[in-house]
Amino acid sequence: MSNVCRWYDQTSGMKRAYDKGLLAKSWIDDYCLNEGKNCVRKRRFETEGYVSPDYVLPDGTIDQKLKKARDRGIF
Repeated sequence: MSNVCRWYDQTSGMKRAYDKGLLAKSWIDDYCLNEGKNCVRKRRFETEGYVSPDYVLPDGTIDQKLKKARDRGIF
């Protein structure tokens, strides 16, 4: 897939969350499979070197369900 964000397969917390059934496919379709367009996570990493926690969604909001899952070691 040529439109996949370059970080999706390598390090993406979004991919791990999706693979575990914790994240709706729409997040992957709208951001990860759209070259990371408008993705706050990608922008922070590439411009600031800042890696967002895995519970921060591509639009920059915090997903409490993902935060709890991460805290419990689920993903």
